[in-house]
Formats: sequence, C-alpha cells, structure tokens
Amino acid sequence: MRDLERALLDIAEVRDRLGESQRFKGYSAIASAASGCFALAAGAVQAVVVANPTSANDMRLYFAIWLTCCAASLIVNYGAIAHWFASDASARERWQTRTVGLALLPALVLGAVLSFALFEANVVRLLPGVWFGCYGVGLIASRAMIPRGALPIAAAFLLVGGALLFVPAPIALTWWMVSIGFGAGQLGIGYLIYAEREKKA
Repeated sequence: MRDLERALLDIAEVRDRLGESQRFKGYSAIASAASGCFALAAGAVQAVVVANPTSANDMRLYFAIWLTCCAASLIVNYGAIAHWFASDASARERWQTRTVGLALLPALVLGAVLSFALFEANVVRLLPGVWFGCYGVGLIASRAMIPRGALPIAAAFLLVGGALLFVPAPIALTWWMVSIGFGAGQLGIGYLIYAEREKKA
C-alpha cells in the first residue's frame, strides 16, 4: 500500500514538474496588468464620451475607443514577449514562443476579422461577446503555458462571451461591460504570473 502511495506521489511530482517546464516565461505580469489598466481607462473614456451608444456616430466612437485599447494592449504584451525573446530566451523557450504564437494567433485573427465584419454590418452589439469569446478561446488554446489558476479566468471569458451574444445592445455596449471584464481578467492574470514567478524565486 505504501509503495502504491509513493508511486502515485512520484507520478504527481513528475506531472507538476512537467507542467512547470511547459510554462511560457515570456508572459509579463506587468504587461498583463497594464492591459487591465488600459481596459479600465478605456471604460472611463467611454463613460465620458459615449456611455450608452445608440446612434451610428456613437457606434463609431465606441469601436474606436476599444480598438485603440486593444492595439495598446497588443503592443505592450507582444513588446514584452519580444524583449524577453531577444534577451533571455533559451533555444527551448524560443520554440515555446512559436508554439504560443500559433496557439493564440487563430483566436486573435478571428476576433479581428469578426470585429471589422460586424462593424461594417452595423451589428456592433455583438462585439463584446466576440471579444470575450475569442480571448477565452485563445487562453484555453495556450492553457499548458499559462499559470494554472488562469484557466478558470479563460473559462469565464468564454462563458461571458457566449452570454453577451444574446443580450440587448444597451447592456452589451454599456461602458462598464468590457472595461470591468477585461480589466479584472487581465489584472488577475498579471497577479497569477507574478505569484508564480515569486514562488519559483
């Protein structure tokens, strides 16, 4: 019986070490937290400029605010990965960078294409659902390389995204919806990355 327990503990230890070795070190806690702050700031801007978009001009402003926020977040996060890649990455970690890029790329590209298609079709109310859903899919696709505690956050993004596709525009497009969702989610992921690094230090 003791031999069985010891064998199970050994298997669990090997599994944990394998999981740790797969974690992608290029993610930045600061960049993730900055993305969360960008989302909160964009929500504040929307609250002042177009809190509850209704007209065609309102929709253009709404789209511009969140497109700018997304661009800033991508620049900060991928800039942090590029800096790490150039200065610190080993051969194995460089391979991981390509793997992470391929895991996230389909969700990011799909989200971008759907965003512009829906905007052109004047179906802006679906945008928050698409953004939450695609980001959740991207996180789940790269789940082996993000902190373990981030998986519930990824699942929450996916579930909220699906739900937002069925709510009316006044709820989906209100200033706090995307702001709080992405703000809290990115700050949470940033904290998990930081905590995992501190644990290893």
